[in-house]
Amino acid sequence: RSVAVGSAGAVLSPSPSPIQWAWRLLLLPVWSSTRGGRGDMAAAAEAADPSALMRDFLRESGGCAVIDGGLATELEANGADLNDPLWSAKCLVSSPELIRKVHLDYLEAGADILITASYQATIQGFQSKGLSREQSENLLRKSVTVACEARDIFYERNKSSYNSSYKGTATKRRHILIAASIGSYGAYLADGSEYSGHYGDAITLESLKDFHRRRVQILAESGADLLAFETIPNKLECQAYAELLEENDIKISAWFSFNSKDGINVVSGDSMLECVSIGESCRKVVAVGINCTPPRFIHGLLLSIRKVTTKPILIYPNSGETYDADKKEWVASPGASDEDFVSYVTKWREDGACVIGGCCRTTPNTIRAISRALGRHLVL
Repeated sequence: RSVAVGSAGAVLSPSPSPIQWAWRLLLLPVWSSTRGGRGDMAAAAEAADPSALMRDFLRESGGCAVIDGGLATELEANGADLNDPLWSAKCLVSSPELIRKVHLDYLEAGADILITASYQATIQGFQSKGLSREQSENLLRKSVTVACEARDIFYERNKSSYNSSYKGTATKRRHILIAASIGSYGAYLADGSEYSGHYGDAITLESLKDFHRRRVQILAESGADLLAFETIPNKLECQAYAELLEENDIKISAWFSFNSKDGINVVSGDSMLECVSIGESCRKVVAVGINCTPPRFIHGLLLSIRKVTTKPILIYPNSGETYDADKKEWVASPGASDEDFVSYVTKWREDGACVIGGCCRTTPNTIRAISRALGRHLVL
């Protein structure tokens, strides 16, 4: 879900002064809530049957739900400078109010699922900036807090619309999920390896589990509805995630989403079907799918994935533009407009996708168009 730039040792630019850092971190809320407005009984039911969350959510959403669009690229469009290894996670310190605004923009556009600004947020990454472990962990929690605040603000803004009617039919407050984003080890490295999946022989299954373990625990306990393991680039990391979900007795469910650059395999060259099968066999994984991939590859990938999973399939591709890593800029490509992107949506739905949204370079306008293409009337 990102374009990582810079190097792991780069300095924040612009860098807050030590006093500014201390003040911002002093104000970090350590916050928790009942997830998604659900009570303990609902949480207990989910623990007994992890698939219940997504099954019930999709039923309430009319069979198909909408994920938000690109977060970091939309933050940049709103003036954020993300030329840093922390990428969008930088804004958790410098401008959380901007993250909240972008979340709200996506809710107003029709998103049913908000993905938090934690894709590139890691304890190790924050500590490399001189933050303590406690401060780093609080920033992970803050990513969920900000998304939950956006949801609460959205509900408050639209409360007068609850129990109103649309064409004579009473409507109710729409159910919005918060998905805590977890990016790959390669995203932390910020060296482009999240798009190759090649970490070197020194990286093992156990070292990946050790890297992700505490981060997964914190995000699972921070008030999110589910975990979003995104842009998974190889089979080894997928297996590490699946084992962590079981070993640590994570109480909430998760989705696995992979990226592809050839429309056949994940970016490392590992079999897409083998990776999806790992998610299929993991009880805590309640949906599998594709993100951060050109739209033109989705149809074929969907047809393949359907053969090896019984779980809901989610799709949130990039806009279709290509990223020039040398120039560090997006390059326009034929068929990359919102209209072109949305022209695929009905076909993806027919192919079996039941959660659809956008990744890099998609915008609130894209999400609004997706919602309309799916025949959704915005329920506030």
